[in-house]
Amino acid sequence: MADSIRMTRFYRIGESAVIMSEPEPPFRPREKLIEKQKYFQSINKPTYLKGPYDKITSVAIPLALAVTLTYMTARGLYNMAHGIGKKE
Repeated sequence: MADSIRMTRFYRIGESAVIMSEPEPPFRPREKLIEKQKYFQSINKPTYLKGPYDKITSVAIPLALAVTLTYMTARGLYNMAHGIGKKE
């Protein structure tokens, strides 16, 4: 009798309840997932630099923000020290 009862999951989203009777299909096959896991575990780099675009998001963007921040701070300090760039 327990086998004939379908397990139903209830998820609460906001004020409404969503009923899911079947699990979602996986995004990619399990074999591909295991293959990628083995690849990423074999790389001898820090975790945040293992992907193909991780150098852009983990190094280049923060570096560009730091350079921009330094430039704008230096320009502001220079303008305040010389009294230029004030709004009338």
